[in-house]
Amino acid sequence: MLSYIIVGSGYRAEYFGRIAAAHPGLFRALFLCRSQEKAEKMTADTGIPATLSESECCCFRPDFAVIAVDRAHIFQVAEEWINKGFPVLAETPVGETPEQLLKLWELEKQGAKVVCSEQYHRQPVLMNALSAISEGLIGTPSSAYVSLAHEYHAASLIRKALLLPAGESFTIRAMTQKNSLVRTDSRETAYWDGKETEVSRDAALITFASGRFAVYDFCAAQYRSFIRSKHLTVRGSRGEVSDASLAFVNAAGAPEWRLLNADIPEKYRVLDTQALRDRRRVPLAGLTGDTAQDEFAIASLLLDMGGYINGGPSPYPLKEALEDAYFTVKLKEALSSPYVPVCSERMPWHG
Repeated sequence: MLSYIIVGSGYRAEYFGRIAAAHPGLFRALFLCRSQEKAEKMTADTGIPATLSESECCCFRPDFAVIAVDRAHIFQVAEEWINKGFPVLAETPVGETPEQLLKLWELEKQGAKVVCSEQYHRQPVLMNALSAISEGLIGTPSSAYVSLAHEYHAASLIRKALLLPAGESFTIRAMTQKNSLVRTDSRETAYWDGKETEVSRDAALITFASGRFAVYDFCAAQYRSFIRSKHLTVRGSRGEVSDASLAFVNAAGAPEWRLLNADIPEKYRVLDTQALRDRRRVPLAGLTGDTAQDEFAIASLLLDMGGYINGGPSPYPLKEALEDAYFTVKLKEALSSPYVPVCSERMPWHG
C-alpha cells in the first residue's frame, strides 16, 4: 500500500483525497492544511484525515508528498518538501519562470525525485487516441488542432500527438480575442439565467523545426460549459484522430473507422470504477473530460509512483513537465505581443 500526504486544501487537492478513499486497499493519505476550518472541510468532503502539523505528516511516514497548493506556490512548496527528503508529486505547472524550471532541473540532477501530475494523456479516451498514433495507425503525424485544455496541458498533448523528439525547437504566433458568452455551468452550480459574460479566447500557431505544426485554441469556459465543446484533431499520412474517432488506411489498403472508448490497460484495471464503466456504455460521448476520467488519470499516476520511488521509471519525466511549463512561458510571451513570432531557446534539460 502506498502512503502519501496531500499538501493543500483546494479543489485539486480533493481529487487526491477522493482517490485514496475510493481505493483503501491501494492508498492511505493525510491532508496537511493551513487552518482547522480547511482541515475539517477536507475530512468532511473526502473522509480522509487532516492535520495542521508537519511533524504529524512526517510521523505518518509517507512514501511521497503530493503538492496541491495554488499555482503560484507549487514550486516553492515542492522545493520545501524536496529539501525535507521526500519524493514529490507536484500539481501543474511545476514552475512558472525559467529560473524555477532550471532550479528543479538542478534538484533532480542532485538526486531529488520530482514528478508532475500531468494527467490529460492518461484520460482513457485520450490515452487510446495517443496509443493509436504511437502505433503508427495514422502514419506520420503532421499537424494537430488542440482545443480542450490550456497551456501546459495542451503542450503535453501536442508533443505526444505529433511524436515530437525531446527539445525540438518551435516558434509561436498568438493572439487573444474577447467575446461574450452565456454562462451555463461552473464548479459550484449550473446557471439558467441567460446572463452573458466576457471571456478570453487564446489562439496560437506553433511551428516546429521538423515542419510539423499545431493550432492551439482555448477558452477557459470550455472546461465547464454546456455550449462549448472540446476537440482534438491529429492528422497523419494514413489517417486522422478526430475527437473520439479514428479513421485510417489499414494494412490491406482499405479505409477503416473506429470509436475510441474509455477502455483502460490491464495494469490499471484495479482502478476501474462504476463511473468509468458507465462511460464505456456511451461510446459517442466524445471528449467530455469528465471527472471519472480525470480521477482515473490521477489515480494511475499515484499507482505508478510506487515503482518510481523504488527505482523504476518516472510516471511523467521531469524534463517533459519542464518543457510543458516552458511552452507556457513562451505562449504568454507570444500572447502579450500579438502575431509577433516568439522562438524557443535550447534549455539544459534538452540534453
